[in-house]
Amino acid sequence: MGRGRAKAKQTKVARELKYSTHDTDFDALQRELSGKSSQNSHDEDDKYEDPYEDEYDDYRR
Repeated sequence: MGRGRAKAKQTKVARELKYSTHDTDFDALQRELSGKSSQNSHDEDDKYEDPYEDEYDDYRR
């Protein structure tokens, strides 16, 4: 018992999300889907060093 109020709240939130209209930034969506991002994100990937990487990976397999 006692689940009715929680379920009703979840149902209410789900309906609001499903049927409400949202302003969508289609330009940002297109940029994200096309993979055109800023150069900063690629620079951060180059700086990453794996602390567990060593030269013995080939021997572990």
